[in-house]
Amino acid sequence: METALLTGIGLAAPAGLNAYIPLLVLALADRATTRVTLGAPYDVLSSNLGLAILILLLTVEVAVDKVPGIDHVNDIIQSFVRPAAGAIAALASTSGAVAINPAVVVLLGLVAAGSVNLVKVTTRPAVTVGTAGVFNPVVSLVEDAIAVLVSVVAIFLPFLVILFLVIFVVSSILLLRRVRRLRSINE
Repeated sequence: METALLTGIGLAAPAGLNAYIPLLVLALADRATTRVTLGAPYDVLSSNLGLAILILLLTVEVAVDKVPGIDHVNDIIQSFVRPAAGAIAALASTSGAVAINPAVVVLLGLVAAGSVNLVKVTTRPAVTVGTAGVFNPVVSLVEDAIAVLVSVVAIFLPFLVILFLVIFVVSSILLLRRVRRLRSINE
């Protein structure tokens, strides 16, 4: 039960960076490994149509997130999508664990993805202003790499999710303090 919950939270959190990476990793794990078996209705994610849709959405998200200015508009739109994707990823990965209340999983998925998304949309404008948008594609690539790494770890080494969550909390606090300090200097 604990590993299922860790996997769920571990897939929900990176959805706050990119909604489609954890869902695609989960779907591919269902198709290619015995580690994940998605039950109905979540098995639609690993269907041919589900995979095609996830790949299309991921392609659009990855491209748009690399363009300064447009990435901020995308972040506003995705601020509704990312927490929902986190909740879906958490539900899909824990659906076989009978002892976990789905309402708790939804809440944890929403909070995990929403928290990560909040840090992203709060700090990304500072990157744009501080670097005239030059580093936005680099930061976006790093975010995508982190989302892939955490998603894979959540499926295959769920206990490491705890370490990633601690790193996220500490780095978020430090990052938000720095952004706040930079804003006060600029005002």
